[in-house]
Amino acid sequence: MRTAYSVETVRTAERELMDRLPDGVLMQRAAAGLAAACADLLRRRGRVYGARVVLLVGSGDNGGDALYAGARLARRGAGVTAVLLAAGRAHEGGLAALSGAGGRVVEHPSDTSAPFDVLAAADLVVDGITGIGGRGGLRPDAVPLARAVHESDAVVVAVDLPSGVEADSGEVVGEALRADVTLTFGTYKPAHLIDPAREYAGAVGLVDIGLGAVLPPVAELEALQHADVARLLPVPTGESDKYRRGVVGVVAGSARYPGAAVLAVAGALHGGAGAVRYVGPAGDAVIARFPETLVHAGPPAKAGRVQAWVVGPGLGEEPGVRDALASDVPVLVDADGLRGLNAKVVRARKAPTLLTPHAGEAAALLEVPREEVESARLTAVRELAARYGATVLLKGSTTLVADPDTALPVRVNPTGTPWLATAGSGDVLSGLTGSLLAAGLGARDAGSVGAYLHGLAARSAARGAPVSAEDVGAALRVAWRDVSEEA
Repeated sequence: MRTAYSVETVRTAERELMDRLPDGVLMQRAAAGLAAACADLLRRRGRVYGARVVLLVGSGDNGGDALYAGARLARRGAGVTAVLLAAGRAHEGGLAALSGAGGRVVEHPSDTSAPFDVLAAADLVVDGITGIGGRGGLRPDAVPLARAVHESDAVVVAVDLPSGVEADSGEVVGEALRADVTLTFGTYKPAHLIDPAREYAGAVGLVDIGLGAVLPPVAELEALQHADVARLLPVPTGESDKYRRGVVGVVAGSARYPGAAVLAVAGALHGGAGAVRYVGPAGDAVIARFPETLVHAGPPAKAGRVQAWVVGPGLGEEPGVRDALASDVPVLVDADGLRGLNAKVVRARKAPTLLTPHAGEAAALLEVPREEVESARLTAVRELAARYGATVLLKGSTTLVADPDTALPVRVNPTGTPWLATAGSGDVLSGLTGSLLAAGLGARDAGSVGAYLHGLAARSAARGAPVSAEDVGAALRVAWRDVSEEA
């Protein structure tokens, strides 16, 4: 499992660790890891000796890391130039080390074109302008440099975090510098995992500086990996039958959108429950595609016993949401089921509720513009979970799962592909996740595992080409097997 910690937590841990170590040891550890990664990237492009490296150096410790790493590269024969954005406040020890290794220093802003000339010729640029405490995007004097970097052919390596992104929220307010690679120290930060900041970070590498020994056991964010998901997958035993494995009820589809019912049932059949009970007007379409489905015209309250309900995909104006929410079993609410959802009703439920909105639906539930949700996804998912007293799976380029218990980390799903942005894919996810609920997983685990498998299935089905929701549903079995076997 990958974990991410807030700026405040990281700084507290760093202070505790520095009290145990000789002065400067943490920065040297970070610089060594950064220099090694830069050298590896330069070797892939041809060589370290004679390569042209530019350090963009701010006033904080990230600038110090960059300077010490630059000194190490200079001692290996690279031509290293440091561009200082705060000349009077640059790290003195780092500057001395770079100068002693033969590195060059220029200042910005200045009356000369030197900073832009060296950037235009650079093979590799190290972004050490701002650190994890940066707010509000790049300062005006740094913006021209960032644009020059983006126009160059250099590989861009960010120190800890791309300058201009918000470490704790993943927001990008104003201009930021895009990196090909980000080297972070001690632990991931939320911005490494959450869009839009994640897109600016490129490939993220973690340098161990010993921080793990002093970080708290519970992080602010976590991202599951194969082994974590495999431990959560429901597996039948010799005593299992279809009812013991769980029955998931699906209230979906309408005369206008019968396909939503078919896709939700497809996801549910691959989600670990023993049986799927469909309720709604699209029964003929469902039976034609999946004859093993138990079909009932409704209402849900009279359809038979289930261990969880999925309600909403393609429902239109059809009834069913109220019945499902009045039940004493877990309920997943998606799509049309989210329209006009009553927070008091959801909060009053004794059984778990899982809401699965995309950004537009989340914006309607929060009564804010969609852009506000998309730019501050972590804030939005936490606010939804708190307001509705429910677990919330916020779909998008990074899917987030938040529990109403704020002591639990928000989960970030690391799988998926842009090809997953296709009609009906959310219906498959709802059915899959609801089936996991019926099989016995809690709402937070069901949402996390469902999103993980859904993303893997999309990758497997797409392989770089367009994919349909039906393809994703069919690939769920492959994703499940891959997780189990690799773990």
